[in-house]
Amino acid sequence: MRQDVQALDIRDVTANWVNAAVLSSQIEERIKALADLSHTPLFFGRLDYLPTTQEGHRFYIGRRHVHDADGDPMVVDWRAPVSQPFYRASKKDPQDVALRRRFGYTGGDLTAYEDEHLSDPAEAEKASKLLQAEIERPRVGPMRDIVATIQPEQDEIVRSGLGGTVCVQGGPGTGKTAVGLHRVAYLLYAHRERLARTGTLVIGPNRSFLHYIEQVLPALGELEVKQATVDDLVAHVEVRGADDPVAAVVKGDARMAEVLRRAVRSHVTLPAEPLMVVRGSRRWRVPAYELEEIVRELLDRDIRYGAARDALPQRIAHAVLVRMEQAGEAPDDRVQDAVARNAAVKAVVKAVWPAVDPAKLVLRLLSDAEFLAEHAEGLLSAEEQKAVLWTKPPRSVRSAKWSAADAVLIDEAADLVERTPSLGHVVLDEAQDLSPMQYRAVGRRCSTGSATVLGDLAQGTTPWATASWADALAHLGKPDAVVEELTAGFRVPREVIAYASRLLPHMSPGLAEVRSVRESPGSLEVRHVEDLSASVVAACRDSLRHEGSIGLIAADARIPVLAEALREAGLPWLAPGEETSARSRLTLVPASLAKGLEYDYVVLDEPAAVVDGEPDERTGLRRLYVALTRAVSGLTVLHTAPLPPQLA
Repeated sequence: MRQDVQALDIRDVTANWVNAAVLSSQIEERIKALADLSHTPLFFGRLDYLPTTQEGHRFYIGRRHVHDADGDPMVVDWRAPVSQPFYRASKKDPQDVALRRRFGYTGGDLTAYEDEHLSDPAEAEKASKLLQAEIERPRVGPMRDIVATIQPEQDEIVRSGLGGTVCVQGGPGTGKTAVGLHRVAYLLYAHRERLARTGTLVIGPNRSFLHYIEQVLPALGELEVKQATVDDLVAHVEVRGADDPVAAVVKGDARMAEVLRRAVRSHVTLPAEPLMVVRGSRRWRVPAYELEEIVRELLDRDIRYGAARDALPQRIAHAVLVRMEQAGEAPDDRVQDAVARNAAVKAVVKAVWPAVDPAKLVLRLLSDAEFLAEHAEGLLSAEEQKAVLWTKPPRSVRSAKWSAADAVLIDEAADLVERTPSLGHVVLDEAQDLSPMQYRAVGRRCSTGSATVLGDLAQGTTPWATASWADALAHLGKPDAVVEELTAGFRVPREVIAYASRLLPHMSPGLAEVRSVRESPGSLEVRHVEDLSASVVAACRDSLRHEGSIGLIAADARIPVLAEALREAGLPWLAPGEETSARSRLTLVPASLAKGLEYDYVVLDEPAAVVDGEPDERTGLRRLYVALTRAVSGLTVLHTAPLPPQLA
């Protein structure tokens, strides 16, 4: 298929050089999409339908559509409707499938297969060993797709329609990130033309996470999906500062949106003087009361500040044209445009509805106590206002040490001035950690589209972490979104998730515990040691004797100490986001960056330090819960200090 595209000759089929350039670009993208993945098979399953249905057809199911030299299909895309029974059919509901076959691969070689005769009542239902083996396959390199192992409850979410927003609450190892990415791939398959116009975006918590997931969609042939963090979306200014937790919580509160709205609208001044427009030998007077009516009407419509400012000179010009017509003239649109550009009209607009710079507005709010108090009255308490004010106000936007929360405020102000463009679909991962103002920033990017929201309330590790999905979705602007819960765990062994779940009643009471389908005796080891750093190095050496990736997770403050210990021991290590390989499989992970990552074996250093590294106990316990649930095959917990009592 790739050779066919490469062999295309477009010299005689394009009308001009522009068409030729566009077509050449499309051909290059097609060639990239058809790239071979040496360790990834083109098909992983087969469906044989009953002779009375589908004309007894047999379909091979794979990551993408594959056809032969004559154009006849050899492999059906996993997203096609005919592939759906591969994921949904069961002994109770065979969906006219006589046989489902799963193929097992090592590298790119076919090594096994497994059959289920779904329509044969004599055959008992049994768990798939190949599916289990694929889930447990050692992880080296970036995150991979899960098209061969999608479960029925996951498939329902993946194939949900483009029109609605879906929120997925899923504990560790339930595959919520993979579900979100595969939903994007499915939507691009089912609504390709529409999403090609409107665009798609995946939003992750940090750069390490985005690097980890960046190969999933290209492996499925989808190359056009952009990836970003929330900080990337709101990068109007350079972030060089940091807020204390109290200030960050206030700045992230949804009430700040109303403070900003008031501050923006406060720039409008009702006209007190009439307007005189001179055209040739004639003068046209618009009284102050009529100008005030025009301004009030625009304010009442509550449209964007910039759009109203653009409309104001045209409204004033229209009032002048009415007078011209009453005087017997016959002005047209060109005259109205000329009047709107008249110096006197421009002067009125500048005085009444001045331009607003979003960054300068936020700078003034955070620097000027009186200005903030005027617009935060009835919204923020005196203590809250004091918390967000700068102690030493900067001189200018450029010299200010903006924080990440400040950048979100500027983004809100920018949207009040000029509408933020909307995409067709946005995937928001690790959503539980966003503040209400960050939700609003993301919601603006899909105001006319839909979203897939992924997260786990138990893993909220910011002081402003959301308490409920209903609140989060309301701030996102999607209050009618469907909330789905994934409770079956496929990644974390049962022993490990049960140990971590001891923390749930103390940090997220009422949240359902993940039920792991994987039993792995010996996967958890908790040891008290005397020499912590030496024991950690030894545990890393032991873990490296196994196949797959190794993650050494520790409190952020412990990272330099452990880095030096590994260096002295001659153990090479990677930072989060750097790609593991067969030669370099150990990653040193600060607890603050562990979310969303997974490793075959995890060594966890000093759980009490992870908890103590956070501003409050609940956040600390949630950070520890994240660290405890990154392992796929084995977890070793080492401690010198007593374990947190919640783990007892």
